[in-house]
Amino acid sequence: MTQQDQVELTGWQFAIDRGGTFTDVIARTPDGAVKTRKLLSENPDQYEDAAVQAIRDFLGLDAQEKLDNASINRVRMGTTVATNALLERKGEKTAFVTTRGLGDILRIGNQNRPHLFVRHIEKPAQLYTSVIEIDARMDATGNEITPPDLAHARTALVKARDQGCMSVAICLMHGYRNPEHEREIGALAEGLGFAHISMSHQVISLMKLVGRASTTVADAYLTPVLRAYVDRISKHLPDDKTSTTQLQFMMSSGGLTAADLFQGKDAVLSGPAGGVVGAVQVGSEAGFDRLIGFDMGGTSTDVCHFAGAYERSFDSDVAGIALRAPMMRLHTVAAGGGSILRYEAGRFRVGPESAGAYPGPVAYRNGGPLSVTDANIITGRINPDDFPALFGPDGDAPLDSDATRDAFEQLAEHVAAATGQHQTVEALAEGFLHIANENMAQAIKKISVQRGYDISKYALVCFGGAGGQHACDVADLLDMDTVLVHPMSGLLSAWGIDKAAVRALREDAVERPLDDDCLTQLTRQLETLQISAEAELAAQGLACATRTRTALIRYEGSDTALPVAYGALGDMQTTFQNAHRQQFGFVYEDRQLIVEALTIECVSAEAKTKTPSMETPKVDASLAKDVISDTLFVNGAWQDAERWPRYALEVDAPVLGPAIIAEDHATIIVPPNWQLVRSARDDLVLTRRKPRATKVALGTAQSGAADPVLLEVFNARFMAIAEQMGVTLEKTASSVNIKERLDFSCALFDAEGGLIANAPHMPVHLGSMGASVQAVRAVHNEDMRAGDAFVVNAPYAGGTHLPDVTLVLPIFIDDEQSPRFFTAARGHHADIGGVSPGSMPSFSTHIDEEGILFHAFRVRRNGAFDETGLMARLADSPYPARNPAQNRADILAQIAACETGAQNIRAMYSEFGAPTVNAYVGFVQDNAEENVRQVIDQIHDANFEVEMDCGAIIRVTLGVNRDTRTLDVDFTGTSAQMNNNFNAPSAVCRAAVLYVFRCMVDADIPMNEGCLKPINIKIPEGCLLAPEPAAAVVAGNVETSQAICDALFGALGAMAACQGTMNNLTFGNEQLQYYETICGGAGAGDGFHGADAVHTHMTNSRLTDPEVLEWRFPVRLQNFSVRAGTGGSGLWHGGCGIKREIEFLQPMEASLLSGRRKTKPFGLNGGEHGATGRNYLRRNTTQTDLGACAHVTIEAGDILGIETPGGGGYGSVDPKTNR
Repeated sequence: MTQQDQVELTGWQFAIDRGGTFTDVIARTPDGAVKTRKLLSENPDQYEDAAVQAIRDFLGLDAQEKLDNASINRVRMGTTVATNALLERKGEKTAFVTTRGLGDILRIGNQNRPHLFVRHIEKPAQLYTSVIEIDARMDATGNEITPPDLAHARTALVKARDQGCMSVAICLMHGYRNPEHEREIGALAEGLGFAHISMSHQVISLMKLVGRASTTVADAYLTPVLRAYVDRISKHLPDDKTSTTQLQFMMSSGGLTAADLFQGKDAVLSGPAGGVVGAVQVGSEAGFDRLIGFDMGGTSTDVCHFAGAYERSFDSDVAGIALRAPMMRLHTVAAGGGSILRYEAGRFRVGPESAGAYPGPVAYRNGGPLSVTDANIITGRINPDDFPALFGPDGDAPLDSDATRDAFEQLAEHVAAATGQHQTVEALAEGFLHIANENMAQAIKKISVQRGYDISKYALVCFGGAGGQHACDVADLLDMDTVLVHPMSGLLSAWGIDKAAVRALREDAVERPLDDDCLTQLTRQLETLQISAEAELAAQGLACATRTRTALIRYEGSDTALPVAYGALGDMQTTFQNAHRQQFGFVYEDRQLIVEALTIECVSAEAKTKTPSMETPKVDASLAKDVISDTLFVNGAWQDAERWPRYALEVDAPVLGPAIIAEDHATIIVPPNWQLVRSARDDLVLTRRKPRATKVALGTAQSGAADPVLLEVFNARFMAIAEQMGVTLEKTASSVNIKERLDFSCALFDAEGGLIANAPHMPVHLGSMGASVQAVRAVHNEDMRAGDAFVVNAPYAGGTHLPDVTLVLPIFIDDEQSPRFFTAARGHHADIGGVSPGSMPSFSTHIDEEGILFHAFRVRRNGAFDETGLMARLADSPYPARNPAQNRADILAQIAACETGAQNIRAMYSEFGAPTVNAYVGFVQDNAEENVRQVIDQIHDANFEVEMDCGAIIRVTLGVNRDTRTLDVDFTGTSAQMNNNFNAPSAVCRAAVLYVFRCMVDADIPMNEGCLKPINIKIPEGCLLAPEPAAAVVAGNVETSQAICDALFGALGAMAACQGTMNNLTFGNEQLQYYETICGGAGAGDGFHGADAVHTHMTNSRLTDPEVLEWRFPVRLQNFSVRAGTGGSGLWHGGCGIKREIEFLQPMEASLLSGRRKTKPFGLNGGEHGATGRNYLRRNTTQTDLGACAHVTIEAGDILGIETPGGGGYGSVDPKTNR
């Protein structure tokens, strides 16, 4: 097969989107007519491949006939083959080659756990089969340190090949900077006969080892699967030498490429990228230059934002695998037609699980579960007569609406038995649809509102088979007034694939200041990239029509780069500042700009096709008879609604809602207060015709009974407020701890300081921030005003340890005299003073040695920021803050985050009204309370104690009161406060209790004040967990908190000890300071093994990428590996700790604050203890062990080693059965 240049295509042309549930096909006949078809993606009883079957159907061929003589010009495809292989872990066996000491880098990743409140931590399975560590090392600037040991590499590669690995992924430290070592090893692998070789500098030539290595492995793992699929399709197409049939595939970046160039790294968003192109194309043709793409399919919903240019991301996570490759910026939410509906823990839940294509929803006749599609059938939004008859044993039966109704009746009976509330099946179904719509609206906010865009004047471009049933309801939730539905909305991803251009994208790392000196180099780099990209197009017989040059620019010290059109220096600086202000709300006036990378995109001209006119024919008046009277269940009642076939709609004649529009591949709902107009282009444009009214939840706030639908909606809304606060803080903060390590938390509190909702940030913060709010109320309750803001970090007045600075903002509603809510944002400041840089001293004994104290300090009054007072306070100490300007910047960012929460709360009041919002504040807490009471019902009196390395004992006794369904948690017997810094303020202990009992609730409920209502916590005054002023506390927050969690889980018999420490490391000098916490092993429990190399319990911060670490600091990461065998053995084994060795290239001071170096993480129920950790310093040939807490002076060439503990095992093993 050959590629064609820009010539007119006269044969058949096919555009195919193979989705998770359906395969959509658009065919252009030789005379230019457009035909469509929709098939189930998986239907093994009927055909081998849906795409090939569709082509056969259009050409009128049976399964035995070949396509050799067919006049097929072009087949363009988007496919989920790579995505499915990733999800199902069915790729090619792959060997991963990397720098010695870093073979476990992908197992460790960023060290954070994916889900916060779980005991069983499940880390994604890795894609590689074997790891090969090579002695080959470049420094951060690309200079060779150690040449590659090719003899060892050969031996290891031969062994991997003999074990069945036919793919190789090669990613070495700083290989993006100097790829010579990767090339040498790649040539060796090629000579050994490996079928596919992926080298990181070719896959993605950008900094960050973890993302680049993960992407390279994914490319090696997936590309052979794609090759096999391409071959499977190709064998059915004309393939003689004279054939001009093009076979092209859609890439995740939004461009097409020839089948033989299609790679695994570019394939995981193949189909959804077509949807983005399609949405932009039809939106532009209809006159909308700003739009939200809304693609609701059978399995999930993809949303995208467009404001004049395609938005791409270079960092994504798909199926737990980090991918650093250009992809359309999409946000996916697990809400599709197949999303499963269930009643759980007093709430209605939609997804994230999906019924998929098989068994599919109840109505698919395969015994599947209730889903969103079933809810649409019950409420009249889907008529089985308008839906393709694809079901049953012969694949020709319609949807089974009777089975759907029966299933909903059973669910209604279950809900009534649980709540005493009797609902019709229609009301039940509509409630689930409200929740699905809410989930999708929140997804859209994440890619638009949270990034600073006002989308109220945008058009919502709706597509996907299920989109039309939900689009207007989702638009209402977003205050959007316009919805656009193209004639091909049910197949718009295929339409976008048909309309897409062939694109070649290249990128290259720079990492240089943006100034006059670097422009010449940048121009040369772009010229080299352009030559490569244009050569790729030329190899496909295509010429380049347009070129887009982009610089990725960020502030020095930041990790957030923004794309800027490459041009004159002043233009790039201005564009970046404007973009930064628009997205983040501020700019730095004195911060150096850094060019992180360059990209160039070369786009081909389009081949000419015979395109039918878009002019809509006049509608015959006789077609009016095809409009029938129907009903639609909307807003709690059946309403009359006309059902229109699309062909019967007259141009420019409004159809008022409620109405139902039936198309060949989709159904569109026009709700009350909306209208629809068919345009001359044959688009359907839906617009809001009446203002939105305040929503009132009748019978809930007034009756005192929570509606399960609104309970789920408000849970999601409150959570979304906290999450959006977190996004604001992450974007606007100055320090690396907040921006990159994500050591911060945001939460929403009621008028009494009770927690309503928190984003899933840092557990040690979340349960203790309420004390900060209480401290502000205690000092300023009679003197708080709108516009005030307060800073708290004093451990004896609402704080935990001093670097964790909390900003508390009171929220006044209307003219109320007292705050109705509080928002709070806590961030770990890089330095807050004290005797050591970073404010984490190893041996402090008095609180003043740890930094500056803020006792509910009013930092803003009536909206006026008290900069003078703040800066004076930061200097008022024998050990003042070292970088007060950064403290100021972070506090301003925290204010911005809290204001974001306040704005969203006021918007909820406008939307729902005060009675409803106020009622559901209580309802969400009551729901959490009941779930914790159910846990208490299952536990028994118990006691447990944990010994710490510092000699302290934490003792806890649990006492259950069956009559009141309450629990006493008594820490009597715990050691007295100590003359060190392991003392933990009571707020820390409270946070640990809250975290543990939230983890004991298996249902997905928010963590809020309700979790603690049935728990009575007793902490003796003056003990380690309630110290008296002015004891030092810096380790209490990070170390003692971990021991409290282990003691509680031990008392509950729920899980063995985790590593029990955060392994705090701080190093620096007068110019540089760095802080990290380091992962270890998780404890095992009944039914699960402990995870290796992960943060547990009270922390979940990320780790700086190794290449970024070496680029920014004069250090070299020599080893970062899993300590095999350090998890406790047992029926369920504990997770393993890690080994981390850092070589210092300059003199520095380093501080270590850790635990479990003497006492082992305990096993439970016969399980063995986990291994202890170890700290050491290696100077030349001498290695010196360090204590759990140490302060050392580092010399150039020294290596600091940290070995973290493993987790305890659970359950004894029968030696006879080994089980």
